[in-house]
Amino acid sequence: MTEPSYLAAVRESYDTVAAEYVRRVKEPAELDPVSRAMLAAFAELAAPLGPVADLGCGPGKVTAHLAALGVPVFGVDVSPRMIELARTAYPELRFTVGSMTALDIADGELGGILAYYTSHHTPPRWLPTVFAEFQRTLAPGGRLMLAGHIGNGEHLRPTRAYGDHPVSYESHLLPPDRITELLDQAGLVVTTRVVQEPEGGAKRRAGTFLAYRPE
Repeated sequence: MTEPSYLAAVRESYDTVAAEYVRRVKEPAELDPVSRAMLAAFAELAAPLGPVADLGCGPGKVTAHLAALGVPVFGVDVSPRMIELARTAYPELRFTVGSMTALDIADGELGGILAYYTSHHTPPRWLPTVFAEFQRTLAPGGRLMLAGHIGNGEHLRPTRAYGDHPVSYESHLLPPDRITELLDQAGLVVTTRVVQEPEGGAKRRAGTFLAYRPE
């Protein structure tokens, strides 16, 4: 499959901001209690089921957090620079360069998938492709946790981020009902949906979705 054009902007932008991103983004232990609880719940659900892919893993902070919770996890990210930083910080874990639109993972190989604050960079017309890849690579009964920014269909085009570095990625803030609908259309059953309103300096609403691939 030909790579979607938006991925080049995501890759270049995160290669550019990678070092500053590591400095600015919180450690998982510093997240709010609800976010920590959702990660812990996902870890408990997915750990017994087989390998877990942290898709859009960035510099590996959340990947390492899951590993510390006993999850057999590896990381995948479209940014080579992010993967380089992740491998340096966590040499005991596996990290590879790849895209959620065409995963180099066999059918039914995964016990779990984490997509943590990454799918909002995917244009809505590509989400069915991404969610189909989630469904394809999950084993029957495998678990998904998708978390990220949500909204009412806003389309954001920032030009600077993370220490005023230039970026060209875009963000698409979909309503929770639309995300649930797309996951359902991909054959994934949503069991839990948590919406967090902005607080503590946050600018946007956040949504976390737990789902599974039916047997």
